[in-house]
Amino acid sequence: MKKLIQRLLLFVIGLPLVIGIVVFLPYKHHLAVNLLVLILSALGAGEFAVLLKKKHKPIDPREAAILGAVNPLAVTLRVSFDLQAQIMPGMFILGASWFLVSRIFAGEDKLKDVTDRVAAGWAVLVYPGLFMAWIIKMSRLAHADRVLLIFLLMVIANDSVAWAAGMLWGKGNQGIIHASPHKSVAGFIGGLTASIIVGLGAVFLIPEAFSSDRVPSVWAGMVLGLISGVAACLGDLGESALKRSVNMKDSGALMPGRGGVLDSIDSISLAAPVYYVSYWFLFA
Repeated sequence: MKKLIQRLLLFVIGLPLVIGIVVFLPYKHHLAVNLLVLILSALGAGEFAVLLKKKHKPIDPREAAILGAVNPLAVTLRVSFDLQAQIMPGMFILGASWFLVSRIFAGEDKLKDVTDRVAAGWAVLVYPGLFMAWIIKMSRLAHADRVLLIFLLMVIANDSVAWAAGMLWGKGNQGIIHASPHKSVAGFIGGLTASIIVGLGAVFLIPEAFSSDRVPSVWAGMVLGLISGVAACLGDLGESALKRSVNMKDSGALMPGRGGVLDSIDSISLAAPVYYVSYWFLFA
């Protein structure tokens, strides 16, 4: 019951706060949103480092947090401050190179873990920051505030309705996916339905941003919701598989009722590039 109350409070407070940041702080292509993405990516990478360490992949969480912020920072500099496009691959290569060369002059005892260190370093450089950076890319699109809001509503509705549907109708249809045995078919269907409804709502309520010249807009909205909803579910399950591999229930404890930051952005991180590419193809 305590966890339920915490989760509801986080939803009631967090959702309006995020919507307010998107709507009322559009300065410099939503710099406030971009900085929030950067911070969440850094914290998520730090938690990912803790998971990796349990598999003997040694990397300091503080170092991981810095690397986790590299890609979002590069995209923010490009989008909000109009730096040259080469800043993005340049910073990525700089971060990757650090782990390749940082132990060249280390003692013999530290050379034994170089391979694991490089693997861990490149992992936190990519996840979740490289995925989350696609949210920042959205802020440069036409009607960016509407595009961002619909993305967030799709993922949040997917997660919330999936949770509620699983609670109400999930008994008897759980345990199909071993990575997250408490997830149910009812929850999966409920979450996808919610994402599709948000996609349809966008077509009818925000036609200036969600009208398609390629296919009928109604179908485009449904496809956008379906694809993004599936990606959100897979992102959640993917992070569950990571945690299960090291016998951890939560990635951390920073988010009351939800666990860690990585637990809260797992769906968003994988859905972001899928939503962006799908929106560009269907509506841009």
